Amino acid sequence: MEISERANKLTPSLTLAVDAKAKALKAEGVDVIGFGAGEPDFDTPEHIKAAAMGFLEAGFTKYTPSSGIPELRAAIAEKLKRDNGLDYEPSQIIVNCGAKHSCFNALLAVLNPGDEVLIPAPYWVSYPEMVKLAGGEPVIVPTTADTGYKLTPELFREYTSPLTKLVILNTPGNPTGVMYTENELAALAEVALDDDIYILSDEVYEKLVYDGAKHSSIASFSKDVYELTLTVNGFSKPYAMTGWRLGYVAAPKNVARAIDSLQSHSTSNPTSFAQKGALAAYKGPQDCVDEMVAEYAGRRARVLELLDGIRQIKYVRPRGAFYVLLDISATGLKSVEFSEKLLEEQKVAVVPGIAFGDDNTVRISYATSLNNIEAGLARIKKFVD
Repeated sequence: MEISERANKLTPSLTLAVDAKAKALKAEGVDVIGFGAGEPDFDTPEHIKAAAMGFLEAGFTKYTPSSGIPELRAAIAEKLKRDNGLDYEPSQIIVNCGAKHSCFNALLAVLNPGDEVLIPAPYWVSYPEMVKLAGGEPVIVPTTADTGYKLTPELFREYTSPLTKLVILNTPGNPTGVMYTENELAALAEVALDDDIYILSDEVYEKLVYDGAKHSSIASFSKDVYELTLTVNGFSKPYAMTGWRLGYVAAPKNVARAIDSLQSHSTSNPTSFAQKGALAAYKGPQDCVDEMVAEYAGRRARVLELLDGIRQIKYVRPRGAFYVLLDISATGLKSVEFSEKLLEEQKVAVVPGIAFGDDNTVRISYATSLNNIEAGLARIKKFVD
């Protein structure tokens, strides 16, 4: 029996593969330093765990509405109004099984077979695969370090065709850590408005910003932009809740209804008691987020300081998330060969940039301890030298 064409077209996630290989080597007793994981190395804050455990013990273990419990959707609406200047009714917010699920559901809700989706590269590994699964055609828009790895209005227009249905924007971004300014987003919004193109705005790293940077939500710019934007966010990154699998999409009413219907026939509701934990995350104290961001900021500063001492490696200064994309082109190696040799010779795991659409780069994550950062970058320097 053959598998489906859609499954055959998929490329396995290199980020998960690298992380799994590093963990397997560690389990064998090998001294591996892993820079591959895209998840916080902190524990979920205690008040969030306590809330979920309390409701679990109280028997809150049954089905909920497929779109999420009403009080969580209301809390998300309050958060979006307070933090992002966005007016969404709770009915326009659908809680999903992680922000990855939110992105996938949003694409399923708006794409028809053959619709084109513009994806600026370097991109998060799952975007093109999700587009394929939803029946669309990913159109990769190459960006460079000269533009800060950002989509420009000129590039946007150049790659737009009569089949273009949607553009994906991720700010702060994975794998680059770059952020779009308010003016840059406004210029891209104008292009989208001109051609009536949906915007999938992935804002899951919005809280992890540095150097006084300010995150802007593109849907807040005007009513017309709002009607074209599908805003995705979640709890994994700011609250160290990756395994809880909770995200959400806020969208125009017709799109939200479509996503709710899709979800009702696929996953049904997100885990009941996990939603209560998410409610505690948004309703409870936020100093836990500030503490994590402060720790990331210190790590980031040290990473950049050490990278500046490796003359063969270049990078664009990240303003958010917890990644740095390293330009390794001066080494003469492509990303897979570089990553394999680095792991073999120095026992350091990084993610090959080919997974993100740029074979001249590798990604490192500083969601790890300062000790690992010091030792790992010393090994990278030794390898590159």
